[in-house]
Amino acid sequence: MPFKKLHADIKEKLAALQIVTPTPFQSKSIPVIKSGANVYCTALKGSGKTTALILTTLHKLKCEAVGNAPRAVIIVENKEKALELYDAFLTYTKHTSLRVYVGYEQLHVDIQKSEIFEGIDILISTPIAMNKLLLLNGLNTSQLKIFSVDDAEFLIQKSAYTALMSITNSIDKCQYVVYSEKMHPILKRFESHFMEYSKIVAV
Repeated sequence: MPFKKLHADIKEKLAALQIVTPTPFQSKSIPVIKSGANVYCTALKGSGKTTALILTTLHKLKCEAVGNAPRAVIIVENKEKALELYDAFLTYTKHTSLRVYVGYEQLHVDIQKSEIFEGIDILISTPIAMNKLLLLNGLNTSQLKIFSVDDAEFLIQKSAYTALMSITNSIDKCQYVVYSEKMHPILKRFESHFMEYSKIVAV
């Protein structure tokens, strides 16, 4: 039972939300992600990918704020997806000290820089917005522990793919987890860049 081995705060929150049993995807993926390996997670919509992403991110950060630089990054397709995921994270982080921040192209980069400078733990961003922050020295990636891509199919868009490659070149070392409905050839390409020795969890 993967929920049993999660951080105590997470188990408490799951109990409050009356989430008792993991989905088959969560049973299979959570232990592999917790192991620290780079992981490709492929499963159909509705299989619990987003919840697995949130739970493993919080577990990795031990449910508490540390320092000022982000320790977790989640890349999403657009502003709508970013805000949706932010709301989902807030359900689980409400009574913790964790600071979740959302970045997207429509929000001026100087505003993002100054707000991030105040200190964040989790950054949810589009690849283009995050890449711009890095190019303008508005983001410190030295503390990153886990970097996830949600619904990664959008990376077939050239601009998103190029931005992601630029971002990963700026990161020294962290765990990568890519979530998608199926394994697209473009995602397999990451193995020779930043997804070395990756494992595949498919349901």
